[in-house]
Amino acid sequence: MQGNFFEQTPPQPRLVRREAITDEGLKHFQDAYPGQPITKEDLFYYVYGLLHSPEYRERYADTLRKELPRIPRVKTYEAFKAFSDAGRRLGGMHVNFDSQPIYEGVKVDYGKGPLTPEAFRVEKMKYGKGKDKSVLHYNDRITVTGIPLEAYDYVVNGKPALDWVVERQCVKTDKASGIVNDANDWAVETMDNPRYPLELLLRVITISLETMKIVNELPALDILAD
Repeated sequence: MQGNFFEQTPPQPRLVRREAITDEGLKHFQDAYPGQPITKEDLFYYVYGLLHSPEYRERYADTLRKELPRIPRVKTYEAFKAFSDAGRRLGGMHVNFDSQPIYEGVKVDYGKGPLTPEAFRVEKMKYGKGKDKSVLHYNDRITVTGIPLEAYDYVVNGKPALDWVVERQCVKTDKASGIVNDANDWAVETMDNPRYPLELLLRVITISLETMKIVNELPALDILAD
């Protein structure tokens, strides 16, 4: 008889988690706070928290445009921990953006008629008259009002996070390739939720407000001289 009906499936490669922080990098920070329990994960979130500091961004603005970010050590362990704890909260929220609470402080006018999947189809969101960003016309039927303007203070890559949602959750044809990017396809086929673009908008309002709340509570950037 040819072949082996009982041949085992080759073992699948095991995923290995590798830390991006070197032992030397960790020791550099541990040396600044002798006797304090600092792990690589603590340091990772310290960096994430630090990069959200307006004072850090202003102080190193010129450097950040030209080279990799410089990560200074703050003077006290208490400040290090404050940045690390803030980074942990921010990281958890930003990575799990799809599960953040829908913001309840706005009014959503769904218009008239049954709320079928088609009612949530989005082509291009538009702000209110005179670029009033407290108002957003989701489509010809659904309008969101009462958006807190402070939600636009959370900026990602030079643009408010909410603006990114408005810009990307649409139907757009790439001029060069002719490929149609349709946010509705992703909503229905991948997320199994035709409401996804609207819900994402409302979740990002929550994320933006909570992010700025954490950012505004960050400690002053008082650093050690290297």
